[in-house]
Amino acid sequence: MTARTPVDGTWEPRPATRWEDAFLGGNGRHGAMVYGDPADDRVIVNHHTLVRPNGSGQLRPPELADRLHRLQSALLAGDTTAAERFGDGRPLAWVQPFHPAFQTRIRPTPDASPASDGTEPPPGYRRSVDFATGEITAVCEGRRSQVFVSRADDVIVQYVTGPGLAVDLALDHALPGAPANLAIGRSTVLTPDGGRLTLRVGYPDSDAAYTGITVVRADGGKVSVFGEGIRIEGARSLLLLTRVRRHTGSLDLMAECAALPGDGYPSLLDRHRALHRPAFERASLTLDVDPAERALPGSELTGRPDSPALLERLFAAGRYHLYSSSGVLPPRLTGLWTGDWDTAWSGAFTTNANLNLQIASAAAGALPEVSEAHAALVYGQLTDWRDNARAIFGARGIVAPSHTDGESGLTRHYQRAYPLHLWTAGADWLLEPLIEHAETSGATDPRLVDALHEVALFYEDFLTRTAPDGTLAVVPSYSPENRPANASWGTVNATMDLAAARHALTASADRSPTAPSSARRRALADRLPAYRVNEDGALAEWAWPGLEETYDHRHLSHLYPVWPLDAINPYDTPELATAAHRALELRGSENDSAHGHLHHALIAARLRDGVRVSAALEAVLAGDFFHDSLMSAHYPSRNVYNADAAHALPAAVIESLVQSTPDRLVLLPAPLAGCPSGELRGVRTRFGAGLDLRWSADGTATAVLHPTRDARIDVRTGHGSTLTHSSAGIPSAPLGLKAGVDRVLELGPR
Repeated sequence: MTARTPVDGTWEPRPATRWEDAFLGGNGRHGAMVYGDPADDRVIVNHHTLVRPNGSGQLRPPELADRLHRLQSALLAGDTTAAERFGDGRPLAWVQPFHPAFQTRIRPTPDASPASDGTEPPPGYRRSVDFATGEITAVCEGRRSQVFVSRADDVIVQYVTGPGLAVDLALDHALPGAPANLAIGRSTVLTPDGGRLTLRVGYPDSDAAYTGITVVRADGGKVSVFGEGIRIEGARSLLLLTRVRRHTGSLDLMAECAALPGDGYPSLLDRHRALHRPAFERASLTLDVDPAERALPGSELTGRPDSPALLERLFAAGRYHLYSSSGVLPPRLTGLWTGDWDTAWSGAFTTNANLNLQIASAAAGALPEVSEAHAALVYGQLTDWRDNARAIFGARGIVAPSHTDGESGLTRHYQRAYPLHLWTAGADWLLEPLIEHAETSGATDPRLVDALHEVALFYEDFLTRTAPDGTLAVVPSYSPENRPANASWGTVNATMDLAAARHALTASADRSPTAPSSARRRALADRLPAYRVNEDGALAEWAWPGLEETYDHRHLSHLYPVWPLDAINPYDTPELATAAHRALELRGSENDSAHGHLHHALIAARLRDGVRVSAALEAVLAGDFFHDSLMSAHYPSRNVYNADAAHALPAAVIESLVQSTPDRLVLLPAPLAGCPSGELRGVRTRFGAGLDLRWSADGTATAVLHPTRDARIDVRTGHGSTLTHSSAGIPSAPLGLKAGVDRVLELGPR
């Protein structure tokens, strides 16, 4: 199969004027937001660890276990509002908010000719970001600025060249929303080849602080101290290396500076590219598009929502941004970037939907680095998850929070309308991406086995109450972030909770089949009630008699058994799949949150509904969700900077074309409208094979499997397609794969 040239970047004909439109770079630790304006060359510096102390760090989970039995009895007896009183009386406390560090600013000296009057771009101006290298470039009138965030050296690198550079350079902490009472300390030191700027920012009422260091190396010219920074006159080039550290007490500046690399720009870029490029290029999507549209700047392309060129570029941008924001932690609600201290929802990790949606393409999209970043978050918080289980439920094992700032995993988010401390499905939901990673890679982390054991331990202790029919009752229960039409938010037998309990118990038993607990856990799972189909023929969000649906809601928590669990699917459970599809049909979009549309698309793909997948993606593409940076917003009209749509879109595209389980491959389950032909390369399957797929407008397709281990799988296709194994020419049947031996599958026209 001959590869086509994939999309590897985007560009704009003018500098960014809003931080939301700044091009993005990141290495999973540091993040850079690049305006590309030669008249005021700004780079906003971010770091995953920068969260502002707000007092929540000292809060423990509420001690409620001694009241749990009374709450369970009240809910089982029909008191539909009993959970509203199950708290400790404290006000809602958000986790520590994510914030930017500062911005580096390079401005022409007053006597230098300005590059622009601020209304029109300077002649020959172009800014671009190369997804394959992470390099962000702005050029005009002989001046060039290049920025990347090094994965090899963990530093933000900026290289500016031009004739006789005459500029002032400073570190500016005064970004929007910055608290007025920050403790600011600065130092400027001239060095033989340039200078060093240091900015220390102390948080109010805290011993925590962060320090930014920018080392400047000038090629030629004169360097002097000027104001709060330095002035450089007559230089041929400038190399800036910027690093930020969050710390308590003092920081050893000499050690930090000594740790910065001494290489020039080409060597720094080469080392970084060697790590970044192979990861980005592992997978790609190439569609048959008009070359003129493919050449458009992103801001024009986003105005053409029906163009496959837009979907193609957003797929590439989504992979780039997802990879760039994953490292020491997975992506936050804003990825790794913000230009404002007042970040919506604290810029936290919202775990009851958003985080899993953002990383949904990690395993299939060949980005194990994203899965490893997610593992760092999960395994780093298990001690706190144990405290949640003990304090709230009096149980062994682990319970995950619905919000975390990356430092603490303690449950502290209580509110009448969002009793998120009652959500018990979180640990299973957050471990599922790590199960997918293990199946894709063929290597199971022992920490995953241990964590699954602890989730099962929790359910062994928690599942003690029964319904009148003798089945186990999950009580209290909560379906994020919805409520029954005739009851309060905390209730009994939310479908997501049932799915999580059943999956956690069996997943643990599957991975420790000889353990004494295995049979006990399978028996406990068998005592859970079946999913309920309501009077509308839809899979009910609550499997408790009498609870009525609230259909117009952005979350689709009750369809967890469809995606990602695959416990309900058209092949093994067709009747339940029909009910799940009916639930999807009846679901409204409420406030048009991007995550709701993408979640809808992922579930529709599992249910083989390409029309519905296409409609969900169209709602996002036509809703003006994307900034010029191709980072997305939470709401239409680019309202509230948020990474959900940008990061989840590649997963929805992959799921529409290829799906896999450890023993099944589905080809073209839900083809997208407007994309009659194209090529998807580098997908990883959960049975241990790479896959390249090419499909054509006549309904034919070719899939090439590259197995890395032996497997036997069932191969399925979308509606109406016929399949042959090209090596044998026989109808679709179980397919045996041998490690190292490629297999070619041909799909005939529908």
